[in-house]
Amino acid sequence: MLPSIEELIAKGYGRTMTVGGFSTGIVGGGAGTVLDLDQPEFVVGVPAGFAIRPFRVEIVVNGGLGTTDLDETEALLAVDTEAVCQLLSAETCTIENPKNMRTDILQGSICRTASAFSADMETINRVGTSADPVLGMELARIVEHFDAAGTAATVAYRQTKLLYDPDYPPFLVGPSTLIGYWGGTRATIDGFAIVCWVEGPAELLLGSGRAAV
Repeated sequence: MLPSIEELIAKGYGRTMTVGGFSTGIVGGGAGTVLDLDQPEFVVGVPAGFAIRPFRVEIVVNGGLGTTDLDETEALLAVDTEAVCQLLSAETCTIENPKNMRTDILQGSICRTASAFSADMETINRVGTSADPVLGMELARIVEHFDAAGTAATVAYRQTKLLYDPDYPPFLVGPSTLIGYWGGTRATIDGFAIVCWVEGPAELLLGSGRAAV
C-alpha cells in the first residue's frame, strides 16, 4: 500500500522551499523578460534512486507596468522527466536549503535545489549525457495578456498567480527535475514561489507498485 502524503510528512519526508525572500522577488525570464529554458527561476533535481511527489506549488508574479497591447506575463511548472540538474554553483544561481515540514527535524534535502539562475543550466541523464533541459511533462501554466485601454498614460500593474494543487501528484522518479519559470514582455518581472513536496527512496514512495514499462 502506498504511503499517503500526510503520513510521509509526519515521518519527516516533507519539504518546503521558498523562492524569493520576504518582499524581494526573483527576477524572471533569465534576463527579466521572456522565459529562458536554460535559466529557470527554480529547480528541484531528483537524483537516481529517489523520488518526489510535488503536491503544492504557488507562484505569484508581479507583472510590472503594462503600457502596450498584448504585453504578456506567464508562469510555467514543468518536469525534465529523464535527467537531473547538474551540480549547482553559487556563482550562477542561489543554492536553496529546503525546510523539513516537521519543524523538529533539521532542514535539508536529498534533492538539488536552487533558484535565480544567471547562467545556463544543464541536466544529466542516467547514462551521463549532459544537455539542455527537456520539458517532457508540463504540470501547470498560466499566460495573461494586457490590453492597454487608451494611451501609454493609462499604465497598470497586474499580479499573476499560478496555483498547482493536484488531486493526484505525479511520482517524479530520479533522475528527473521539477522546474519553475516565470517572465513576460514587460520591462520588470519578478515573483515568488512556495514549493512543497515529499521525497525519499523510490521504493518507499512507490511501494510494491513500482513497475518497469
